Amino acid sequence: MVDINKQIRMAVKTGKVGFGSKEAVVSTGFARAKMIILARNCREAERDDILHNAEQSEIPVFVFPGSSLDLGAVCERPFPVSAIVVREPGDSEVLKLVAEKK
Repeated sequence: MVDINKQIRMAVKTGKVGFGSKEAVVSTGFARAKMIILARNCREAERDDILHNAEQSEIPVFVFPGSSLDLGAVCERPFPVSAIVVREPGDSEVLKLVAEKK
């Protein structure tokens, strides 16, 4: 089993990621992401846009079990993070989160 927090932290440190729901909407619209991670409490309208675009672009989406504050803490950011766009996973195995979920 993959440790969710550890893999997200590793992706942030060694990979290429973007933060925020606006970044996620744009990245899924242009299919620039390999994966999207959403906080459990991401706003419904933004979540719907992200999920719709991700489905169209066949980008996997993982819903983080914690809040945006929790996700921000995992990413070692001093602010809430509602969404993370993973462009390159770096040394992490974060892409396996979606595979395990199925």
